[in-house]
Amino acid sequence: MVRVIAERVFPEPVTAEALEAAGREGQSCLAAHRVRHLRTLLSPDGLRTICEYEAPDAESVRQASTRLGLPFERIWTARVFDSEK
Repeated sequence: MVRVIAERVFPEPVTAEALEAAGREGQSCLAAHRVRHLRTLLSPDGLRTICEYEAPDAESVRQASTRLGLPFERIWTARVFDSEK
């Protein structure tokens, strides 16, 4: 499993509550692609998110996102660096 980042841009602002509801509804689809949501960062204007996942690869997140109708600009794998070490 690797860390995967999804950069999303929405045509209309979204709220944290809407993202939480979408996350609950999409849980089975994520599980089917072996994707585990770790966290989401939401811009103050509600138009952009950065989502962090654990998944087999970036393609699994792309497929789940497409199936759930979630827009994405880019989806890519990343390494985690802990600045406190």
